[in-house]
Amino acid sequence: MSEHLGPLRRMMLIRAFETALAKRPDHGFQLLSTGEEAVAVGLAEALERDDQLLTGGRSIGPALARGVDPRRAMAELLARSTGVNRGRGGRGHLADPDSGFFGAHAVVAGNISIAAGVALARKMEGKGGIVAILFGDGAAGAGALHETLNIAALWKLPLLFACNNNQLSVSTSRLAALAPARISDIALAFGLPAQTIDGMDLMATTAAFREAAQHVRAGKGPAFVECESIRLRSHSTTARETRSREELARLWELCPIERQIARLALGAEETNALRAEAEQQAGAALAFADASPFPDASEVLENVG
Repeated sequence: MSEHLGPLRRMMLIRAFETALAKRPDHGFQLLSTGEEAVAVGLAEALERDDQLLTGGRSIGPALARGVDPRRAMAELLARSTGVNRGRGGRGHLADPDSGFFGAHAVVAGNISIAAGVALARKMEGKGGIVAILFGDGAAGAGALHETLNIAALWKLPLLFACNNNQLSVSTSRLAALAPARISDIALAFGLPAQTIDGMDLMATTAAFREAAQHVRAGKGPAFVECESIRLRSHSTTARETRSREELARLWELCPIERQIARLALGAEETNALRAEAEQQAGAALAFADASPFPDASEVLENVG
């Protein structure tokens, strides 16, 4: 039981952290991952200390799952000098390589070719470790993905492609935007082992990513996993929700956190204690950020290339 509580705790932390952030009047423009926590945590479970993870702009959940300090992450999102990147990167360019989180990229699909470069550097340096690239279905039609799949397959790069297919590109249905029956079918054309799984099931995502990571770690080249998830919030903290209340109510019944609680047969007392723990961590992160100063104006040109 105890080995399963760790991943559940991380899912609850992500949910509590993002909920607390969204309630702030100064939250800024954020892309939250409510409903997609099993993808981030399942992927993180498959990664080791020397591995690196890159994501798109929906980076908060994956960063926390990978082990980025919640306090410094919150400070970064609220533009404080104690943030992971001194309040300069924000959600779109959050990076903490020391935690195994190489970084986010705000441009859709812009992170994919960068991940190939990181993987190539790893291979050339002979340092070991693999690189995982997490992207959404909105990036699956971009040329960068197809070009990266091609070169990664040719050069057998240690790259794990993780597609978080949350069914919507803002408000455009994935079925209206992409021709393949499954997004994972794209990878098959390049000879990669590929699978499509239930992204709302923590056990399924963990098992699939561990299998893919084992393939990559063995030097057999890249692998591809598509997770079919559901975004339970609007696209962003500023976007209007286009789904009906009835549809959202039905979708919330598929919540991955509640699903894992039921699988572990946790009682109300233990569940409430875990939720309280996550909320306490989120509150501590907010307190840390609020106690931190904003960057000084004199630093505005520092570290600008």
